[in-house]
Amino acid sequence: MSENEGNEKPAATAAAVLEYLVRQLVDEPDGVTVEAVDRSRGVQLEVRVAPGDMGRVIGKRGRTAQAIRTVTRAAAVRDEVEVNIEFLE
Repeated sequence: MSENEGNEKPAATAAAVLEYLVRQLVDEPDGVTVEAVDRSRGVQLEVRVAPGDMGRVIGKRGRTAQAIRTVTRAAAVRDEVEVNIEFLE
């Protein structure tokens, strides 16, 4: 199966996993958006959350954010692409 075959956006599986994880953590799940941007070195997934929810996503010392990145990168293996996750306000 070639890269992105059957997917309308790059890293579709990774983006879906990322969106699911972040929605479970925040107080306002409807405020979560994940955008996939093609870059020369893979795909960048940009996560935006409601203003008061960023602390919940980052966690103490960034541990929650790092765990989210690890799980999402594992899901990206199925998409056969490397991903970078950015948490934006």
